Amino acid sequence: MFGYRWFWPGTESPIEFAGARTCATCHQREYILWAGSHHKLAMQPAADATVLGDFNGASLTYNGVTTKFFRRRGEFMVYTDGPAGAMNEYRIEYTFGVAPLQQYLIRMPGGRLQAFGIAWDSRPRAQGGQRWFHLYADRRIAAGDPLHWTGPDQNWNFMCADCHSTNLRKNYDFRTRTYATAYAEINVACEACHGPGSRHVAWARGSRRGGAGSKGLMIALDERRNENWRIDPASGNARRGVPRLSSREIQMCARCHSRRSQIHEDYVHGQPLGDDYRPALLDADLYYADGQIKAEDYEYGSFIQSRMYHAGVTCSDCHEPHSLRLRADGDRVCFQCHAAAKYASPAHHLHKPDSAGARCVECHMPATVYMTVDARRDHSIRIPRPDLSVSLGVPNACNKCHTGRPAQWAADAVRRWYGHVPQGFQRFAQALNAGAIGAPGAGKLLDQVISARDQPAIARASALVRLGALDAASTLTAARAAAAAGEAMLRRAAATALIGADPNLCAPILSPLLRDPVREVRVEAAQALAGAPAEIVIGGAAALRGATGDYAAVQELNADRPEAHLNLALLFTQEKEFGKAQSQLRDALSLEPTFAPAAVNLADLYRGLGRDREGERVLREAIARAPRQAPLQHALALLLIREGRKPEALQHLASALSIDPGDSRIAYVYAIALDDDGQRSAAIDVLRADLERHPFDREALAALAALYGRSGAPDRGLIYAKRLKELVPDDPQVGELVSELAQEAAPRRH
Repeated sequence: MFGYRWFWPGTESPIEFAGARTCATCHQREYILWAGSHHKLAMQPAADATVLGDFNGASLTYNGVTTKFFRRRGEFMVYTDGPAGAMNEYRIEYTFGVAPLQQYLIRMPGGRLQAFGIAWDSRPRAQGGQRWFHLYADRRIAAGDPLHWTGPDQNWNFMCADCHSTNLRKNYDFRTRTYATAYAEINVACEACHGPGSRHVAWARGSRRGGAGSKGLMIALDERRNENWRIDPASGNARRGVPRLSSREIQMCARCHSRRSQIHEDYVHGQPLGDDYRPALLDADLYYADGQIKAEDYEYGSFIQSRMYHAGVTCSDCHEPHSLRLRADGDRVCFQCHAAAKYASPAHHLHKPDSAGARCVECHMPATVYMTVDARRDHSIRIPRPDLSVSLGVPNACNKCHTGRPAQWAADAVRRWYGHVPQGFQRFAQALNAGAIGAPGAGKLLDQVISARDQPAIARASALVRLGALDAASTLTAARAAAAAGEAMLRRAAATALIGADPNLCAPILSPLLRDPVREVRVEAAQALAGAPAEIVIGGAAALRGATGDYAAVQELNADRPEAHLNLALLFTQEKEFGKAQSQLRDALSLEPTFAPAAVNLADLYRGLGRDREGERVLREAIARAPRQAPLQHALALLLIREGRKPEALQHLASALSIDPGDSRIAYVYAIALDDDGQRSAAIDVLRADLERHPFDREALAALAALYGRSGAPDRGLIYAKRLKELVPDDPQVGELVSELAQEAAPRRH
């Protein structure tokens, strides 16, 4: 394993990774602190000193497979089901992590390392640990499933390695489908954060050259220098003496401590996070509407929502960066900035002293358990809002402890304590929730969040993306302002919100973003303008070509994933390069034969080329491999409808809806097909069931209003038409529908 070289700006002198042992010669204290940390133990060769699990004949049965753990000639072995389901022996190559669980990596052909799906619970036995457990105990994962330990979603090279080693290079060769993954150091060592250190070593040894004041370092992690937090006796809260003028340290930590995708591999320490990674927004499948963690979101997306972040707090204000331990035990880490006399008092926390409810983190940083045993605290550091649990269904800290009580009980208690409902710093939950479900007034609420400069950029960006799915006219106005914002996250959201919009309308807004200094913004703008005529782009073909090249490079970096080939196929389709699009979709299916989006898009490409027969073959082959994929059943049904084979199409639509009852689009198509087949009553039943799940689905409301009108029940249709008009009050077609149904229903009322 080896590292790459950088060159210091303006010189021919390479900058190389020196290694943690070299750093230790001068920085002994920091090295000792790091030596016992989770960063140091992030990945290690399997050995007696590193393996924590029981390999002395232990076994675990999961999904009908009994896995055995044993030793042979000093090596750690497992006997388990392999890629095709057959039982075999595999050698443990590396340990992965250390607490509260330890995973194990197994080498497979093609340079792959795979994370084994059964992990060791390294907690003490008294806490339920010292046992083997399956990471997906609540599911039935078998060979062939992407989540099986041999599958793509457990591949170390793509999924894990970048954050567990220093200066990682994936080195994937799509032609041979092999990896030659390399790193400078196996774990998260000094230079993972400080950058390659050879110039700093030279400076320390006497050259004293390498950048004014930089000491040869590529990044200055000095945001706490001269920092002085002083607690105001009146408020009990601290104010930073020297304003934090950058977020270098936070963005450095975010490289790994965030939910993100990698878009560039040649990382240069100190450049913006968005040059190399695309951090997730508050997407509904990742975060709750109020911004609390839902999926495995890590810390960055939460922390940048917090009042603490906006007050100038950095990661290392709370965490010692080498040992990773808190700078003080328990609540004392909070009392660095919040007066204990005020906040440790029952008058503040309203719980018995020394009880769990009296601890700061239990109320303000509640934990969610991931990977079965790994409790992680939400770093948005918010006040408990049980009232939002009542109105929006989000979790709250009160009911995390008082599990036997309803959320209304907790909301009533909070109102009784304070005489009102405390709002807190984050005030975007109602808007993001309304935007996610398309509720009446959602556009106005989202607009208010987007323009609220006192709200977190990640929330404003998320609101803009939601607005883009609801209201085209308002989106243009909001995107125009966001495209000029100082935060890259907002500029990126401006492009995301306009994907699929009329290029003639959005080109003036997006053209400057094609040359944005931050890569994630350029890439998103290129996607939004893909296929647009060069003459409407400010800067012309060169600007669009450059950003599109960045977009293509992102997909090529991730060519070991089918999603990357799908993205290239969509790009080529928009550019009318249909042969290239077909090739990329075939490549996606060759990587993951059960990847439904590739099969659906390939069939759709064939449809556009007048080759539906080939499209049908693609879909039937895909269904044979993955019969429980609703999009495949739906796509085949649409093809059969086009060919007039309605009875068979209805069967596949029924299958699709039974697989995914929550898919509104499938429900709508199925209802229209049923009505076409003379089964109007059944069609109405399908739409009503869909509206039970999605009360603001516009297609279902319009279809139900029309179907009831045709059924001789205009009064019932009028109910749904009026609900639709609440959602789109300015839509003239909806206004006409309401008028027609009202006129038809009027004689019946008399």
